[in-house]
Amino acid sequence: MSDQQRWQYDERSQVGVDYAQAEEAGNYDARHGQFRDVKTENDGILDAIQLQPEQTLIDIGAGTGSLAIQAAQRCQQVFAVDISPAMLACARQKAASAGIENIEFCDGGFLTYVHATEPVDAVVSCIALHHLPDFWKGFALRRIHDMLKPRGRFYLADVIFEDQNAMENAQRWTDGLAAVGGDRLRDDAERHLRAEFSTFDWIMDGLLTRAGFRVVHRNFKDGVLGSYLCERE
Repeated sequence: MSDQQRWQYDERSQVGVDYAQAEEAGNYDARHGQFRDVKTENDGILDAIQLQPEQTLIDIGAGTGSLAIQAAQRCQQVFAVDISPAMLACARQKAASAGIENIEFCDGGFLTYVHATEPVDAVVSCIALHHLPDFWKGFALRRIHDMLKPRGRFYLADVIFEDQNAMENAQRWTDGLAAVGGDRLRDDAERHLRAEFSTFDWIMDGLLTRAGFRVVHRNFKDGVLGSYLCERE
């Protein structure tokens, strides 16, 4: 998008936990490790998109780089994109410790990252798109579509609510996080619900389709955590 569009949403504006802070970025892996098996999740995603050794991938909202590092061990090139320099610093350190050299770390977001090389085979975004209001999710998904080769694959995982029993599922989600991580994780979940921009499944279905994607498969866990495997048409 043009820098002249002064009305463009500022995706660096603070919503939810401030992962621009080095302390928060440094605690991210340990905190999420309380309620997620991140390595297993990432392996499942990379299996789903059928990532091959000669292929390239963009991980947008790469965070501390866990998925990017696992992907880099399977494919030729990974572009790890995030708006938080603190998160990217953690990711670079982890990649260096693992001896991974085929990741390009890029400071940018859904609305600002410009992919300057040829289209890629796959794009992955995990637990990041909810930082954008729905209007801007639409623009972000169209930009992702244009970064892909024809028939390229897009995997989205995020906090997305199935319409049925949404309020009950949201409460169950916050209670479940509190059970494993105490008040800190409960506070994170409640802040997410109050201030961030998770949406309904039927809205996400429409946004993906209108952006030019064919939804190959969709799955929801506990009515709260949605995942979509899509293909560029």
